[in-house]
Amino acid sequence: MIQCWRLDDSRQTLVLGSQNDHLAEVVYWGPRLSDTENLTTLYKAQLIDVTGGMLDQNPELSICPEATRTFPGQPGMSLRGANGKPLLPKFCFEKAEESEGALTLTFVDQANILTYTASFAIDVRTHVIEAQASVTSTEPVHLHWLSAPVFPAPQFSDEMIDFAGRWCGEFQMNRTPWSAGMRFRENRTGRTGHEHFPGLIVPCRGATNASGHTYAFHYGWSGGHRMAAEELPDGRRQIQFGHATRVEMEAKTHFETAKLYAMFSDDGINGCAIAFQRHLRDNVVQWPKAERPRPVHYNCWEAVYFNHNLPELKDIADRAADLGAERFVLDDGWFGERDDDTQALSDWEVDPRKYPDGLKPLIDHIHGLGMTFGIWFEPEMINENSNIHRAHPDWALGGEDQILGRQQKALNMALPEVRDFLFDRIGAILRDHDIDYIKWDHNRVLPSPDAAQTRGSYALIDRLREAFPDVEIESCASGGGRIDFGILSRTHRVWLSDSNDAHERLKMQHNAAIFLPSAVTGSHVGPRECHTSGRVFDIRFRAWVAAQRHMGFEMDPRELTDDEVTVLKDVTQWWKDNRDWMYGADILRLDSSDPALIAEQQLAEGGGRFVVFAGKAETSSQIAPRPLRLTRLTPDATYRIELRNKADAPELSRGNPLLKTETLEVSGAYLMSHGLTLPWSFPGTMWVLEGTRV
Repeated sequence: MIQCWRLDDSRQTLVLGSQNDHLAEVVYWGPRLSDTENLTTLYKAQLIDVTGGMLDQNPELSICPEATRTFPGQPGMSLRGANGKPLLPKFCFEKAEESEGALTLTFVDQANILTYTASFAIDVRTHVIEAQASVTSTEPVHLHWLSAPVFPAPQFSDEMIDFAGRWCGEFQMNRTPWSAGMRFRENRTGRTGHEHFPGLIVPCRGATNASGHTYAFHYGWSGGHRMAAEELPDGRRQIQFGHATRVEMEAKTHFETAKLYAMFSDDGINGCAIAFQRHLRDNVVQWPKAERPRPVHYNCWEAVYFNHNLPELKDIADRAADLGAERFVLDDGWFGERDDDTQALSDWEVDPRKYPDGLKPLIDHIHGLGMTFGIWFEPEMINENSNIHRAHPDWALGGEDQILGRQQKALNMALPEVRDFLFDRIGAILRDHDIDYIKWDHNRVLPSPDAAQTRGSYALIDRLREAFPDVEIESCASGGGRIDFGILSRTHRVWLSDSNDAHERLKMQHNAAIFLPSAVTGSHVGPRECHTSGRVFDIRFRAWVAAQRHMGFEMDPRELTDDEVTVLKDVTQWWKDNRDWMYGADILRLDSSDPALIAEQQLAEGGGRFVVFAGKAETSSQIAPRPLRLTRLTPDATYRIELRNKADAPELSRGNPLLKTETLEVSGAYLMSHGLTLPWSFPGTMWVLEGTRV
């Protein structure tokens, strides 16, 4: 007997099928099928042949491949009983629950000990599929591995793209050819990690940013994950995502994965990017005040570090407000005796030496300037040299001889008393002061991965959100070490990287936009000499790179020359004038014919206007710029294009391309097939082009 189910949106169809009550498998995933398609025929048609050297029948590549059914690849689940004996279940169909755009399948093993459930939901507007798996036992068991529902990878793909990184160098794209065997990556740092963002892109042959079939995945969990992309000996391919292995320390009767976000695009990587951007911004993030424009952000960290004094901070706030800042964030150093990073972490009380009258005088001054006030916490961490560690050394996670990170340990967030303490201390600061923003940091990896740690952190954030619903929270973990849809279902902004090097951020923002919209991606104008790379960039480049996302400043405004102040005010005002439509815009990666140019097009909802940011990252191999083709325009519509920063053309740009002197009016077909001819520019510069449909 064959049973089949389908989920559809306007772009794609997902078909699952089960034969002989076995676990279901994905039998089709791709372009939208006819409503009259015979699903049983599809199930039969996708079965592969049997030849020499094979079993007499091919085991299913199911949503949770089972070792007991002679599956030749990585199983989707690994369990053992409380006595240590491996459990090897054979699941059989029990029921299917269907509703509009959603499907839940339940299977029970033959020994009636385990129940496996897989749920799928498709969003008809964003085109994202949310899939999640759980296993329930009649008695406590130990879990080593549980994959979210397994998806097949396309046969017409030659490579996969995943993401590597490091501190100040996040979101680096890796391209790996498909071959027999497995691409296996596991992050066991206890947080999402700089090293391996939990995402995967599988482009089909010939796909680009703007065209071709592409599949994409993101695992929304903040505690470390495992990814397996495997090609079986028979040629079939599977994608598995789940928590990192062996992170459930206790035997329990119920386990579940995080949500796996999956989607199919028929117009390249951009189709995946738009789906993820919209789904995160509109469905995942829970905005405290959705109607409020995203405020221009100022963070004082790289201006003062730990050296807090009220007159200096007031002066800096005055200058930040004059530049256009609308939010002032007081970073590390305001609490305990926090004079450096070796002490006081977890002593969340205002330092009376630096603030003898408390934080109120600073907050009042900042409010008087028309800015809101934000503050830094690192709640999950503790210094050994702190009052709390001396009183509760047992609250620290890990052994006494562990290697410290940034001179600190992690608190054991699984302990209710730790969460209660943090809620009381943080809650007191929020209750006693007019604070609308928290920068929530996480500056070290865990001594060992533990899923209970992540769940404890989630619980604390959830509790604080309930108590202080108007407070916005930024997820920071030494920059981009904790960015995922799991943390962003509880927070509202991410600090993409600790690097304020505009050249590096240009690349990182470009790649991160496959998953992250502008609204949540913090990008700040850094100091003239970048503190993390030592490089020096012109204020124009630094300002325009920050204006690509949620704009802010993070430098000492006292270092600015009059010309730099003028430029920064101008770009900031431009960002304010455009932020309302850019909030809902789609960030589209452009296929540049010049590898030195990193370009994107932010297209407004409805397609009536756009802005192109064309950043020159390196020296081009040819003399003159190659045309830059745009995307997703209406071919027979006319567009008016203006180069916003004509005055930035250097003296070596001696010709007269039309954009340097006039407004250009051409068809969408021309812009997408031939492209824009840009003026010549130096590396480390940015052209900004505004487009309007006439």
